[in-house]
Amino acid sequence: MKRIALALAAGLAVCMGPAAAQAPWPSQPIKWIVPYPPGGSTDMLARLVSHKLGERLGQPVIVENKAGAGGNVGTDFAVKQPADGYTIVMGNIGPISINPALYPDLPYRPQRDLAPVTMLMSVPNLLVVNPALPVRSVQELIAYARKAPEPMGYATPGAGTSLHLAGELFASSAGLRLTHVPYRGSAPGLNDTVAGHVPMMFDNMPSALQLVKAGKLRALAITSAARSPQLPDVPTMAEAGLAGYEIAGWFGVLAPAATPKPVVERLNQELLAVLALPDVREQIGAMGGIIAAEGPAGFGRYIASETEKWGALVRTAQIKLQ
Repeated sequence: MKRIALALAAGLAVCMGPAAAQAPWPSQPIKWIVPYPPGGSTDMLARLVSHKLGERLGQPVIVENKAGAGGNVGTDFAVKQPADGYTIVMGNIGPISINPALYPDLPYRPQRDLAPVTMLMSVPNLLVVNPALPVRSVQELIAYARKAPEPMGYATPGAGTSLHLAGELFASSAGLRLTHVPYRGSAPGLNDTVAGHVPMMFDNMPSALQLVKAGKLRALAITSAARSPQLPDVPTMAEAGLAGYEIAGWFGVLAPAATPKPVVERLNQELLAVLALPDVREQIGAMGGIIAAEGPAGFGRYIASETEKWGALVRTAQIKLQ
């Protein structure tokens, strides 16, 4: 009887082993991949939210910056990680909705390889110039650029970003020839614009706002349909004379496509709870951002519509990477 009891116990242990060994999620730190360098809008938002998210989950959420190719390098890295809930990626309009049309050999397909978790924030973009540039309006900038002996350069956080397309759309709308100067993220581009190495830049409002308020950059226009409470004296591009010009950025969280649905739903719930915190809402507002809380299904539909919209613009304008 003793041998039988031992055999039954051993068999029960074998049967229960996998279930017993499977710890509840999360049982270890979570990597949050940001496909841009530190200091830009994407990084700022991830660092604002990650600490609060870690507190709610009971595990650290560690931001890892993996920049390159307009967000493609970090996004592709995230796609290739195990779909176990321990890797998420900050997605934005560039690597998720624009780059599939710009890069024929893109190593990932967002709607196939990534699971939408939560949309977090939308932001307007700013057209800023070095204060030494003798222009104080979009029309003065256009006139100045037309007289320049060489096409003026404009900095962006990278080729294929919405800011790259913002510059292309500005050039075509104003009848200008401009030179795109891509950087590996917002921070280095802003630094060079402040230093005067490049005369102007298109950037997301959160990363450029403090430099504008400090007088280190001059904002000529905002790319949203309405003015921002943070910069009420800065006109929209339409008000500045470019009718129909409207571009906004957005940011959200995604995970490798096969991440278990309960994990995706838990992440969504916790992220929405973080976005509801008064101090988080205040800080996002101070950055010029607009909270755009959205669940997995709604975020997925939004990504699909944005991909169709930007793909059509890339094809119609025949925008190609040099």
